[in-house]
Amino acid sequence: MSTVTTGKDTQQSDALAFEAPKAEELAALLVDQERPDRPGALAASLTFGWRAMLKIKHVPEQLFDVTAFPIMMVLMYTYLFGGALAGSVSAYVQFLLPGILVLSVVMITMYTGVSVNTDIEKGVFDRFRTLPIWRPAPMVGYLLGDVVRYLIASAVMLTVGLIIGYRPGGGVLGVLAGVALLLVFSFAFSWIWTMFGLLLRSEKSVMGVSMMVIFPLTFLSNVFVDPRTMPGWLQAFVNNNPVTHLATAIRELMEGRWPAADIAWSLGWSAVFVVVFGAVTMRLYNRK
Repeated sequence: MSTVTTGKDTQQSDALAFEAPKAEELAALLVDQERPDRPGALAASLTFGWRAMLKIKHVPEQLFDVTAFPIMMVLMYTYLFGGALAGSVSAYVQFLLPGILVLSVVMITMYTGVSVNTDIEKGVFDRFRTLPIWRPAPMVGYLLGDVVRYLIASAVMLTVGLIIGYRPGGGVLGVLAGVALLLVFSFAFSWIWTMFGLLLRSEKSVMGVSMMVIFPLTFLSNVFVDPRTMPGWLQAFVNNNPVTHLATAIRELMEGRWPAADIAWSLGWSAVFVVVFGAVTMRLYNRK
């Protein structure tokens, strides 16, 4: 059987024959050029942090949990419990606001794990692991992006607190020191949720497990009331709760005092979270 070659087929063959040398020349040119330097750990982490910010830009509804939620928490607990626990709203807000600041920011840290799990389900992490970058950069980038969210939540809550009567005795420096300690702790605490984001199969699972961990830590603390009013067996847990140490440290810093012991405990817990859960997270990430 003979094969008939049309003019169109001949033109396509000529075009392919012409493009082949061009492709080879281009490949040779790319090989001869020097490759760009591999990005450093900081540059890669900041790039992924910026990626997290861009996601907020395109889906601004993500900011509801750092704007509407903190405002609701401050107003609800202040006016609901202020008169009953302290005799007046103005007296209670002085005790409550630093604690509710801790509670709200610590609670929204769990969304880090949800974001990680979402990207895994979409297959984005498969691409990240093929890039010539520092391995922990995607995880650190998530956490750096979320630090901005924590800062926004802190600013919103402090603004609302000042409006309803909160007056920090430590002034601006005391408030900044308290917020800085909160950001350090929250960054470290978020490594727990990156681990769960890699370990669990769905967003709902991450949310469910996160709530089971966060609620006992935040509500069984000194956020709302002095632990001395609690039963002795409960005080033993509350007084050794990392959230209690953090709330006490921030409360004292904002009042202009320097609680060295509680600051040391908060920083120590932060170091433990990074070392333990950071290592487990990276092990899971490398094996995922």
